Formats: sequence, C-alpha cells, structure tokens
Amino acid sequence: MSAVEDKIASLGLKLPHVVPPLATYQPAVRSGSYVFTSGQLPMVDGALPATGKVGAEVGAEQAKELAATCALNALAAVKSVIGDLDKIQRVVKVVGFVASAPDFTGQPAVLNGASELLGEILGDKGVHARSAVGVAVLPLDAPVEVEIQVEIAE
Repeated sequence: MSAVEDKIASLGLKLPHVVPPLATYQPAVRSGSYVFTSGQLPMVDGALPATGKVGAEVGAEQAKELAATCALNALAAVKSVIGDLDKIQRVVKVVGFVASAPDFTGQPAVLNGASELLGEILGDKGVHARSAVGVAVLPLDAPVEVEIQVEIAE
C-alpha cells in the first residue's frame, strides 16, 4: 500500500473502487503530467447516501461530508490511471458543484469538505485552487459533485 493510502487508512477511511461512469466518459484521463477526473458524485457502495438540494432536503454539514466522499472517489479515479497515489505532486485545482436551494449561498463551506480531506491526506501537496459553484440540479439528484486536477511525477 502507498503512503497516501496508509494516510487514508489512518483517517479511518478506505479508498473506494472507482465509480463506474454514468454515461460515455472516463472517470479520469491523463494528459502529460496531469490527471483530470470527471465529476465525482458522493457514491458509497454504488448508491447515493442522500439526494436533493443543499439548503432544503440536505443540510450544509451533511453536504460537506458528501463533498469529502466525492474527493475520496476522485482520488480512486486518479489511482485508476496512475496506479500509485504517491505519484501525486500536487492537487492543482478542485471544482465543486452544489445543487442548491434558491436561497442557499454556502457553497464554499460545502466544498471545504473536499478541500480539507485532500489537505489531511496529502498535506502541502493537497493545497489547491478551487471553484465552488451553485447549480439547480446534478445527475441522479446528487447534492454535490467534485472534480480534481492533479500534477503527477513522471
């Protein structure tokens, strides 16, 4: 097991299997020294633990936890391309989408779930640029979706 996976385990987490694509795309692709993931939903064992809009059916704190699950799923997608998460040099960018009730404006706090988990797992390599976007609806009525871009060692 890699040092990154050891760190994941020390947090009481497990790197999941890659979530199968819901349509015609790959979970992650490599271009040069970068890996780009597709948007990752907070799937756990093939199912969404919650659905609906954040600020309505889903609370902000639960959505933050779901964003962390998305980040873990994104790391699994990265591993499926590079084989060893220790090759990650840096998380460059995180983009998060939050299915939001019309009056919900806490998207950045929700996406902190993904950012904080990446920092816990990768330390300084997990520090990244980020966008947090509120949207009307996400696939499968998921509350949150996260994609990451990472630089890897050759």
